[in-house]
Formats: sequence, structure tokens, C-alpha cells
Amino acid sequence: MNFALTQEQEAFRKAIREVVDKEIAPRAAGYDSTGEFPWDNVRVLAELGYFGIHIPEEYGGIGADTVSHAIVIEELARGCAATALIYEVHTSLCAEAILKFGNEEQKKKYLPGLASGSTLGAFALTEPGAGSDAGSLKTTATLDGDTYLLNGQKCFISNGNVADVLVVMALTDRSKGVKGISAFIVEKGFEGFKTGRVEDKMGLRASAAAELFFDNCAVPRENLLGKEGEGFKVAMTALDLGRIGVAAQATGIAQACLEAATRYSKQRVQFGQPISGFQAIQWMLAEMATDIEAARLMYMRAAWLHSNGLRCTKEAAMAKMFASSMAVQSAIKAIQVHGGYGYMREYNVERYLRDSKVTEIYEGTNEVMRMVISGQVLKEIT
Repeated sequence: MNFALTQEQEAFRKAIREVVDKEIAPRAAGYDSTGEFPWDNVRVLAELGYFGIHIPEEYGGIGADTVSHAIVIEELARGCAATALIYEVHTSLCAEAILKFGNEEQKKKYLPGLASGSTLGAFALTEPGAGSDAGSLKTTATLDGDTYLLNGQKCFISNGNVADVLVVMALTDRSKGVKGISAFIVEKGFEGFKTGRVEDKMGLRASAAAELFFDNCAVPRENLLGKEGEGFKVAMTALDLGRIGVAAQATGIAQACLEAATRYSKQRVQFGQPISGFQAIQWMLAEMATDIEAARLMYMRAAWLHSNGLRCTKEAAMAKMFASSMAVQSAIKAIQVHGGYGYMREYNVERYLRDSKVTEIYEGTNEVMRMVISGQVLKEIT
């Protein structure tokens, strides 16, 4: 069993780390303060081709494996977790859904723009009354000739107000529950589609979470993604990759916590010596480092399974659940190492705590992850 990264994967890590350290991390605190969407960061990633990392070359992408994709997300999150989320939603959810379920015409139409970053993607599942319970969706899609008319509302949609292309879930047959959900590719300019307010969030403030409204939104029949009734399958398939991405994002936030806490502990002098010399601090750093390594191994195993076309639903859920909770605890430890300064906005660790918390919630709460994991375990063990 070989745990070493390939030369290509190491090259991705080195290259994206240089970009993050030079251009993305220095802007993170400013974007967090203003809540402004980080277009500068998006442009940098687009110019370097990162938006097409897992999209095949025939559609304008790089065609790298899922491990490389996850490594990029971790490194982005180490510098700016909001940018990592923007990137993850675009690549892991929107582009992935079209790549896996789109027909050839849809792939040729939408993937090149998503790969180049000239168009930004979003994924719209959540509604005011349907979060963990996707079967409670109320947005409907009614076929009228060659057009589906979408009616309903979505909320908390990352990239929702800036996306050019959105994968939207809607009910085509209410009587069938989740089997009546279908997926649609919606463009920003479609008649009857508009965006609402952008939420004022606790963390990941530069990543927009928006309301979406569909009022007889006219979607061409050819923009049905997959078949009618396959929407839940589309969503769950994309969320497998999405949860690997969230685990990588959480790991990146935790890595930033460890680096900040370690540097500060070497600089802060109390009782005549740097606080890094005290066992209490050393143990916190040791626990953080160990947990981060465990989370990284978990998300990389799930990514390896995904790259090799193997089912990774359980492993992705495990990685997401463990890494997200670990990131929150790492941020708490980093603040504790900083003492009173850790509570001040002058230091990044308070932002890391605010950014990390939502990783326990979005793309499936950790309570739902436990349901997914236990469901798989109950099937496997007879």
C-alpha cells in the first residue's frame, strides 16, 4: 500500500500553495471584513486553469484525478476558506453533476465555460423547508410543450447570486417523493429566474449564500439533466464528491490553525520562556497535528476511491464528519494558544473558528452523515 503522492499530485500541491501564499491568503481577512465576493481570487484561479481540474481535456479541462482536486481545495482553504467553498461548489457540485449526468450536447455546451472559469457554477437543492430532508422540496417543474416551467424558491445557495450556470432540483412528480425529483441546468438569463437577498453570514463571509426565485422560469426541455426522476441520484452523486471537498476544506482550515498556533507559541514569551516550551501547549499542538493527519488520510482515501470509479458514499461521509468537527476543535485550540489575542480580529484564528463551523452543517449535516454511515454499515455487516 503506497501512501505517497504521485509526482503530478505533489506538483499540484506545490503550485497551488505558491498561488495561495502569494495572492489569495493576503486578501482573506479583507474579504472577510467587507463580505465582498472575491473576484480577484476567482480570476487568478481561472487564469491558471484550476476550475477545470477534474474536467476531461476534451471539454477544456485538465483531467486530473480526484486526489489532486481535493489537494487544491485543502490548500485554498488554508489561505481563504471562502474561496475554497466558491471553488468547491463550482467544481464538485455543478460541473460534476453535468459531467456525470449530462448528455454530449450538454457537456459540450456547458463544461468548456465551467472549465475555463468564464462561467461560474452553482448547485441549488436547499429550500426554506427542505434542508436535510430533500424529499420535502416544494419547487416544481411542469412540462409545457418543449419547456419546463419552474416555480419555487431556494435558499442558502452558494454562488447563487453570481453564477452563470446552476444545477437546480425540482419536483416533476410530487406523488413519488424523492423519486419525483428531477435536475435541470438553468442559466442566469432565463426568463422567470431571479436572485434575492444575500445572507449576512457568521463565517465564509466572502462566499455568497443567496435566495433564488423561480416564477414560471422557462427551462428548455433539452436542459433536463439526466432523466425525469433522477434528480435525487444526481444530487447524491455530486454530493459524494462535494463531501470529499468539504473534508479537504475543513482540513485546510485546521492546517492554518496549527500553523498559526505553532508560530505564535514560539513568539509569545511568558514566565521567561516561549509558551511552546510548556507541556500544555505542546499537547494541544500534538493533538491538532494528529487529528489533521487523520482527516487528510480519510479524505484522500475517499478521493482515491472516487478517482478509481469505486463507490465512496460511506468514506466521503466519514471524512466530512470527522474533518469538519476536527476543524472546529482545532480552531478552538488555536484560539486558546493565542489566549486573549486569539479572541481579537487582529489575529486570523477567530476567523478560522467562524469559517470552520459551517463545515459541520452544509452538504449534509454531521447528523445526516451519521445516518449515511450507519446505513452503509448496516448493509455491509450481516
